[in-house]
Amino acid sequence: MQQKQINELDQPIAAVPFWQAFLFWLKLGFISFGGPAGQIAVMHQELVEQKRWISEKRFLHALNYCMLLPGPEAQQLATYIGWLMHRTTGGLVAGILFVLPSLFILIALSWIYVQFGDVPVIAGLFYGIKPAVTAIVFHATYKIGSRSLKNKFLWFIAVAAFIAIFVFNIPFPLIIFTAAILGYWMSKQQPDLFTHHAHQSNQKNYGVALIDDETPPPAHAVFRWINLAKILTIAALLWFIPILALTLSLGWQHSYTQMAWFFTKAALLTFGGAYAVLPYVYQGAIDHYAWLSPTQMIDGLALGESTPGPLIMVVAFVGFLGAFNASLLGSEHLFLAGAFGAIIVTWFTFLFSFVFILAGAPVIESTHNQLKFTAPLTAITAAVVGVILNLALFFGYHVLWPNGFDQAFNFEAALMIIAALIALFKFQINVIYLIFASALCGLVLYL
Repeated sequence: MQQKQINELDQPIAAVPFWQAFLFWLKLGFISFGGPAGQIAVMHQELVEQKRWISEKRFLHALNYCMLLPGPEAQQLATYIGWLMHRTTGGLVAGILFVLPSLFILIALSWIYVQFGDVPVIAGLFYGIKPAVTAIVFHATYKIGSRSLKNKFLWFIAVAAFIAIFVFNIPFPLIIFTAAILGYWMSKQQPDLFTHHAHQSNQKNYGVALIDDETPPPAHAVFRWINLAKILTIAALLWFIPILALTLSLGWQHSYTQMAWFFTKAALLTFGGAYAVLPYVYQGAIDHYAWLSPTQMIDGLALGESTPGPLIMVVAFVGFLGAFNASLLGSEHLFLAGAFGAIIVTWFTFLFSFVFILAGAPVIESTHNQLKFTAPLTAITAAVVGVILNLALFFGYHVLWPNGFDQAFNFEAALMIIAALIALFKFQINVIYLIFASALCGLVLYL
């Protein structure tokens, strides 16, 4: 039996048809709960462990690059792998399908919110989902850490990163930059820490992958200046034409135009994910533009946490309510106004994520066996483990002490977190089933 399993692992994986990949990316768009940590864990389980479309080494190499970029790293990772497998079309499909379901869901939930926001049934569902999301992030932290922290040096970086952000509130970009410098320096001192052989004893063997450790980059993944120029030109037009059309038709001061410009800037500042950019969005959307109230912003964050897709998709809620509250298309077209606002915000938030991958990935693919590039990226992954643990604790604090430490401890939420952790660690329950079960449990407890 064991020999049979070993033989199966040694069998090469057949080329994946585009339609098969399309169906997977579509499914991922609907099950990508748990924020970036949970989404990356789901992709690793599906793509590396089960389907073996890409090896763990190549998966982590792509992930490390995405961690360096502003924008949602899980969506960028999906775009990267889709591009690697099926060229630009594959990257666009993977990235768009990662976002599109959550956009439609958030538009629908935003409409329900403005119409029935005080209905106990809706509040009860959210009450149950939050503890489950907290458990998912803790579980994902463990899984990513167990894969990435292969030696004492990487453990040191992870612990130092956690202390830096949790205790001293050091900005995420500075933590990442410091980790990269340390990784580069240590690769000169002890290169064995970053070699494949140094990690083999701790790595699980998932078998031969379609895109394996030593698989050369496909022809479309080879860097060419002409391709870079094409991508940047098309991206510039895709940004400039819509914002020019909004300016000429509505004026620069119109809310739709200001949303486009504001979220262009936000897209370039999202180092560290959604929680790194939320203070900027909060300050602009509430204090400066008054698109929505502080309470509405908090409710929008709960929606973002409880729906599939990138956490930064909370901006779609901001766009919807900003346009809805201002009746930008008149009082008889409130839903259309809100939906258009959500679409505008999503377009300008995610456009640059595709640009960073399609323009930069060919360069990154040429470096996956060069230690001077891989060592800093490996160190970055270790630092991100500490940062994700901080995010998990952030979730836990707001779920267990929703009104602050000086107020009552939520014992019901604590029990739900423990139950969810047992389900994840002991029974390996599917995340989507856990979310639905927790929502029903919250509904029973809340009503």
